[in-house]
Amino acid sequence: MKIGLVLSGGGMRGAAHIGMIKALEEYKIYPTYIAGSSAGAIVGALYAYGYNWKAIFNFFKDIQLLDFNKYALGKPGIIDAEKFYPQFNSLIKDDNFNALKKSLFITATDILKGKLKIFSEGELIKPILASAAFPGVFAPVKIGNSYFIDGGVLDNFPVRVLKSKCDVIIGSYVNCFDDISMEDLKHSHNVVERAFKLKAVKEDYKKIKQCDIVISPKKLNKYGTFDKKYLKEIFNIGYSTTIEALKNEKSLQLNVPIEQSKNR
Repeated sequence: MKIGLVLSGGGMRGAAHIGMIKALEEYKIYPTYIAGSSAGAIVGALYAYGYNWKAIFNFFKDIQLLDFNKYALGKPGIIDAEKFYPQFNSLIKDDNFNALKKSLFITATDILKGKLKIFSEGELIKPILASAAFPGVFAPVKIGNSYFIDGGVLDNFPVRVLKSKCDVIIGSYVNCFDDISMEDLKHSHNVVERAFKLKAVKEDYKKIKQCDIVISPKKLNKYGTFDKKYLKEIFNIGYSTTIEALKNEKSLQLNVPIEQSKNR
């Protein structure tokens, strides 16, 4: 059975993807195809390269996204996304899609041509950085003859690329939203984030129906895109929500492993 895993964007809420991966593997579910955008591209790439959930979580914990030592000099952004290359290269030694153990598709937005680009071959790290380059915060990433930003701008939940390739598609969606109050919009970046999320969610809900299983915890609503203080909580939400969903899922004929309770 060819299993596809779709990982949405969502900044630090992407730690829930890591919890989901832990739960899937406890159920002996190992996706062979992965599609990701933004934070989902980061998690998906590290997973496809061969790292386990612990290593991916530690990477999320250690990386400082809003690192103003990486100021974007002479570029349209606050932080230069390309300056994160060494950190990614320390884990992804072979900077090429050919080095991956699973098929991977990463979305990014060509800011000059206004088109979606799906990367699946060639150099790997720059497409990851481009896919996660949140507009207005990170400068566009130069790849080839153009410049790319966050894949979530045009496709935050890239299900379509896996539809013809997989028998089962599992989606991890971390961008659910609810009503808020003005007290939740304390800074300008909160407004930008809220607007960005509203646009993405309306488009993504149509794609969610194309998945066989979707993990979309509403509890993630209260966590911000750049909110790193609650990574463990976010991870646990992804893990527990996935475990609960798989317990109720009959179509994949899954068996709960004996070791599951020991690994929580």
